[in-house]
Amino acid sequence: MPPSSNSRSWRRAVAGTGTVEAPVVDGRLAGRTAIVTGGALGIGGGISRRLAAAGAAVLLNDVDADAARATARDIRAAGSECRTVVGDIREPETIEHVAAAALELGSGRIDVLVNDVGDFRPTAPTFLDSTEEQWRTLYELNLLHVLRMTRAVLPVMVAQGSGAIVNNATVEAFRGIPGHVAYSAFNAGVVAFTRSLAVEVAGRGVRVNAIAPDLADTVQTTAEHKLRGRDPALIRTWIPVARFGRPDDYAAVVEFLASDDARFVTGHTLPVDGGTLAASGWFARADGQGWTNLPNEA
Repeated sequence: MPPSSNSRSWRRAVAGTGTVEAPVVDGRLAGRTAIVTGGALGIGGGISRRLAAAGAAVLLNDVDADAARATARDIRAAGSECRTVVGDIREPETIEHVAAAALELGSGRIDVLVNDVGDFRPTAPTFLDSTEEQWRTLYELNLLHVLRMTRAVLPVMVAQGSGAIVNNATVEAFRGIPGHVAYSAFNAGVVAFTRSLAVEVAGRGVRVNAIAPDLADTVQTTAEHKLRGRDPALIRTWIPVARFGRPDDYAAVVEFLASDDARFVTGHTLPVDGGTLAASGWFARADGQGWTNLPNEA
């Protein structure tokens, strides 16, 4: 799969009778082992590719076996190392397999953990319409596995005296989002977990940070789905940079947070949102067509 045009981690290289895309290992993560949960598609797929291109050996976990194999194949074809563990990260057995496979891949080391899995589904029109079963599912998808996976890997990082953990939260952890109340609450938990754990393990050589995406164009949540037939010009009223996020936009920040370039950064959640959180509040559209930033639209 060809890289995105804005990725600095790729170059054109002559091979045989033509040219091919080849990764440039810039040394940021050379010799390190990274786990990426949900690492096959969308933001997770971008992160897996980005960390591999930066030199890391990637242990990729995903519930989609075909997508995991395809992404791993792309990474290996580009000259980097990648192994897969297929399974639902909500299951303790999957977490055990991921940790064990990463230790084997890294010859006893685990340097980077990216807890990428998360979802706003299942949804309900309002909190009053939601059920406890939905809350439990959202809890497992957005918060519980983050605690479990981190607990499985952290002893290794503490013992080796180094490590970087990057969690994937959402900007909805910082602002009200009607219709997704439980999702927002559990992601606020990810942010609080990130901050508190960072303070707890800072003296042990382990850094803990998070990113907070918004309005990404991925195979799971496409631009077409967000627009729902509306004029694409509306994007500028939602996002100050006037486009949806791309997987590599988020992956670039994760690469930075996982690297020694971020050696003095810990306990923070960085919004990677094109400026939506910095803009003024979000309100219901009078025409019932979703949520938008009315002051920018006026």
